[in-house]
Order: sequence, then C-alpha cells, then structure tokens
Amino acid sequence: MNREPRRAGFWPLALVFTLFVIFLYGPMVTIFVLSFQGPEGGLTFPLRGLSLHWFRQLAEGLGTVDIAAALRRSLLLGTVVMGLTVVLSVLAGLAFRKKLRGGDALFYVSVASLIMPSIIISLGIGLEFRLLDGGLKWLLTILGEHSQYAQETLDNYGTALGLMTSALGAHLTWTLPFGLLIMFAVFNRFNPAYEEAARDLGATPWQTFRHVVLPLIGPSVVGVGMFGFTLSWDEIARTSQAIGDVNTLPLELQGLTSTVTTPAIYALGTLTTVVSLLVMGVTVALASWLGRRRKS
Repeated sequence: MNREPRRAGFWPLALVFTLFVIFLYGPMVTIFVLSFQGPEGGLTFPLRGLSLHWFRQLAEGLGTVDIAAALRRSLLLGTVVMGLTVVLSVLAGLAFRKKLRGGDALFYVSVASLIMPSIIISLGIGLEFRLLDGGLKWLLTILGEHSQYAQETLDNYGTALGLMTSALGAHLTWTLPFGLLIMFAVFNRFNPAYEEAARDLGATPWQTFRHVVLPLIGPSVVGVGMFGFTLSWDEIARTSQAIGDVNTLPLELQGLTSTVTTPAIYALGTLTTVVSLLVMGVTVALASWLGRRRKS
C-alpha cells in the first residue's frame, strides 16, 4: 500500500509539536523521577539511587508542617467546591434556557471574575470577611452588656475567615464561571423534543429531568465536576489571602519551596499530581460510561 508522501511543512510542524510536548510535560516527568531518589539524592541530576525514602520522610512529616492535615483540608475543600459547582452550574443552565429579564447582565457578572487578577479577588474577599469580623465584634460588644451568652461568644470569637467560608467563596469565583460556560454550551444545543416527548407520556418535570435530561447531559456534568475539583485542588492565589489561619496543600507546598532543600519537596509534588491524575482518570472513565449508556 503506497502512502502519500509527507508535505514539505510536516517535519517543521512535527518538531514544534514535539518541543511543545517536552516543554509541557518535561517538568512533571523530571519531578517524578527525582522524587524516587535514594537518601543521598539532591534537587538536581544525576539521579542518586532509587527508593521510596523521600515518600517515607514525607509521611513522617516535614518539620512543623502537618502535610496530612493540609491534604485533608484540600480534599475536603475540593470536594465541596466540586459539588456546589455542579449543582449551581446545572441549575443556572436550566434557568438560562428561558429568556430572563437582566439575564445578560447576570451572565457577565457571573463570569467577570475570570478577567480579574486572582490575587485581587483574594484580597477583596479577605477584606470583606475582616469587615464582617469587625461588625460582628461590634454587635457582640453591644449585646454583651446585656447578655452573658453574647459576652462569652465575643470572648471565644476568632474570625469568619476559614476553609468553608471565605476560602470556599474564593474558589467558587474561579470554578463557577467555567461550569456555567460549559452548561450554557450544553443546553444551547440540547434538543427540547426529548422533554416534550417525556411530558406527552405523562412524566412530571422532575421525572423528565431525572430520566431524560440528566442522562443526556451526564458526561458534561461529570466534566464540570472534574473542573471544579482540579481547579480548587491546585489554587494558590485566590486562597492565599482568604483562608485565615490554616493552609491548603498548595499553600504548604509553596511555603516549603523556600525551606525544604531535599527531594521530599518533589515527593510532595508527585503526590499532588497523582491525586489530580486519579481524579481525571475517574472522570474520563465515568464520562465514557455515561456516554455509552446514553447511546444505548
């Protein structure tokens, strides 16, 4: 079988693509390799030995940093952000199928955070919650003059900044616009004839959504969930000024880059990357399964 000869521009483009892949994945592969060094390993090549020594050291702890706690916080925050992103994006996609008064303005407000610098958003959210702290303390001070309970609450009050308050809001400003854009695109090409057929057969609105709409948009919903988790999992800028007195895993990793000078930092990077890859793998498998089920 004779193959068509390559065009003159094929090899230059192939070289550019190869260099792009190396540039994109080379750092990841380098960190993976260096994280499996022996006890005498350093931060650069050549590779000195091959072992799980730095992963064991990571499990034992890196100084005063509690990696396990930071990992649990990041997993919890990413899971909650994923759930809220999916629910709010699907509900917004359903709502925007109809013409809404002020819908255009609401849409632009929803996605405006994508064009704002992340650190500015983080600073703004942190400032809002500090103002909230001041207002609550002022109110509790007034109430404390007449109520022992209010005084005790004031004495024990710290800050409203936290993982499930300000940090959650900061992450949603990043994940929700992506979820909204995906669901708007999905519903823009959704054929309403399927819903009309279900209603003609006597299905209620909830039954129509559950048995008709949701299976058809299922792969896209899974994709929104993956975006929600992965964008939250490695977010630093929007978290830095809005999380209070605790840290997520990316913030701990950022802080460790200036204090840890062993391949343990690479082991931590490998761990975080593996979690991301696992989430992506599960998402792709689930979306593929839903796609086959929809076709059948």
